[in-house]
Amino acid sequence: MADVDIAPNFGLELKDGFRPVNAWVAGGINWLGDIEQFYRERSVIEKEYSAKLNALAKKYYEKKAKKSSSLSVGDTPAMTPGSLESASLTTWTTQLTTLESRAAEHDRYGGELILQLADPLKVIATRYEELRKRHAEFADKLEKERDGSYGELRKVKGKYDTTCQEVENKRKKSESAFDYSKTKAANAYQQQISEMHNVKNSYLIAINVTNKQKEKYYHEYVPDLLDSLQDLSESRTTKLNGIWSLAAQLEGAMLKRSTDYLNHLTQEIPRNQPPLDSMMFVRHNAAPWQEPPNKVFEPSPVWHDDDAMVVDDTAKVFLRNVLSKSKGQLGDLRREVDKKRREVESTKRVKQSIREGRDKRDEVEVVRAIFALQEDLHQVDHRRLTAEVETSTITEAVGDVTLGAKSHNFKSQTFKIPTNCDLCGERIWGLSAKGFDCRDCGYTCHSKCEMKVPAECPGEQSKDERKKLKQERQEAANSLKSPTTATDSVAELPTMSRSNTMNSLSSGYAASAHRSVSGNGPRSPAEEAAPERPTSMKPSISQPNTLRKNRVVAPPPAAYISELPGSAPNGSASLAAPSNEQKGKMLYAYDANGDGEVTVAEGKEVVILEGDDGGWTKVKAGWKEGLVPTAYIEILASTPRPSSIYSNSGSSMAGSIQGKKQGPAVAPKRGAKKLKYVEALYEYSAQSDAEHSMVEGERFVLIKEDPGDGWAEVEKGGVTKSVPANYVQAV
Repeated sequence: MADVDIAPNFGLELKDGFRPVNAWVAGGINWLGDIEQFYRERSVIEKEYSAKLNALAKKYYEKKAKKSSSLSVGDTPAMTPGSLESASLTTWTTQLTTLESRAAEHDRYGGELILQLADPLKVIATRYEELRKRHAEFADKLEKERDGSYGELRKVKGKYDTTCQEVENKRKKSESAFDYSKTKAANAYQQQISEMHNVKNSYLIAINVTNKQKEKYYHEYVPDLLDSLQDLSESRTTKLNGIWSLAAQLEGAMLKRSTDYLNHLTQEIPRNQPPLDSMMFVRHNAAPWQEPPNKVFEPSPVWHDDDAMVVDDTAKVFLRNVLSKSKGQLGDLRREVDKKRREVESTKRVKQSIREGRDKRDEVEVVRAIFALQEDLHQVDHRRLTAEVETSTITEAVGDVTLGAKSHNFKSQTFKIPTNCDLCGERIWGLSAKGFDCRDCGYTCHSKCEMKVPAECPGEQSKDERKKLKQERQEAANSLKSPTTATDSVAELPTMSRSNTMNSLSSGYAASAHRSVSGNGPRSPAEEAAPERPTSMKPSISQPNTLRKNRVVAPPPAAYISELPGSAPNGSASLAAPSNEQKGKMLYAYDANGDGEVTVAEGKEVVILEGDDGGWTKVKAGWKEGLVPTAYIEILASTPRPSSIYSNSGSSMAGSIQGKKQGPAVAPKRGAKKLKYVEALYEYSAQSDAEHSMVEGERFVLIKEDPGDGWAEVEKGGVTKSVPANYVQAV
């Protein structure tokens, strides 16, 4: 066997050759099982005299001959070895030859073979096989990670193609639209172009990240893994040499007449240097290898573009945020990588000390610790590489745009109350409404909008300043959502709020709408007729977000016709009423809500039959008699009541009917349920006229509990409006 001048390095010489190396190392470890079995069988045969020993030597000569090629150069060598054998096989041949000369000896030796050779070999083979499997698992993980990065790149590419297709669709829609729709479509087209630029930049960044990860995979990760496998194989050889040396020593102690053979065997074993097997394997398996080409930008088939980064103002906002995030992580990641590299190097020095006999620790445990540290190092270094590539890519394209930027101090937040995004103006919806808010100035946004927010944080603000900034940001966001008109002839979109976007079931409108439009009592033709639409209004555009079903509204009292033939308008009888009857006038229209009540129009004169009894008065209106709220009546003989602005309708009706007075809250009739009260848990500012503003601790009368849309209807000062249901609690 020749001496080793230059130790081979699998990582440098075999490159992407993990599979054959792993198979070769696995064969070497499995071979330990053969040697273990050899000693066990020999233990039995040693007690059956030399004839059995000669048969055993012949048997393992044959086994060695079958495995000679695979153990020396692997199963798929680039060059066949011919009759050459590895250094370990040559040493094994010497040991078998020695065995033949010691046939008929060693009756005691059989027991020592089991205790000192076979059992340790089994333990060594098991532990080395475990380490080899860890290498194989990590190799699979690296390969999946590489394929995953390729898959992620394909996903980003697919997203880019989809976005480009959407831009093309928006462009076609913009060209085919007209009037108001054309303006809206043009705005959507411009927004989609901005989104496409962001996706394109993400695609270019992903390409660079994937290429860098691929480079690390073929030039660092896989070579390191191959070097580790080589080290494992050579360590196995070292352990195997120790077992053989021990076997030789046992034989030397027991066999006096075989001293010459044993001395020869002892001299042959040290010549089996661990790198010799590796050298032979490398020489017979080295083959030409070419690194896969780098990934390049592929334009979308529907949006032809080049590989230049988009650097307009909108794109710079996105790039600045990405750059700021990457730069912020880069320093910590580099320090963590250096720290973990030092830990790996320190543990490797311990392993070397064990090899040299200066440390008595378990080498297998140390190798396991090295492997765990290297896995941690790989994960951190992967993140560092990504951050470095993102930083360099963006800096090369637009320079260091983070200089002078005042980035927001965003923290992930789950909003438990209704909150709007300050960038797009939309509500942050969802069972778990997750987004971000700035700890300094209170800027809130969707998770998807975080990277689009301009770095213009004004710094830490007081509570009042935050409210002011919130209002300004919402106005700016709403102005971006509202389309601008080209000429005065194009009508603007109606203002969208809770009162005209929620349906009747979710807002509590259904019951009151039914009462006011189709009450229980008979209706006059004037009451059943709906008013004509103003001639100045433009016909509604058939779009989902602009249609609204208007409530049927009764005409002014002067237009009412009598319920009975011969009666005068406004409910005045053709014959004069008795002079002792007390009369009143309805300040507000009232719709019957239950048994014993009567529906009366606003301004209608009524005859009071029974006085106030717990907030209710019995009246006669035309031919109908029933109860109406006392607060809704003006006694004609007394000083007129001032006008009231209170409302008894559902909150969703606020602002939907113009010119109709709203009555105050109605007191419960005798025998009715007790009023329920709620108390505000938090401060809340009304977003529309259909909502109440609240301060913490303020009390309200609960009119209607949350029907499932997150809003409750409460009354305060005679005015019924909506508040967020999770902002109040029952008291």
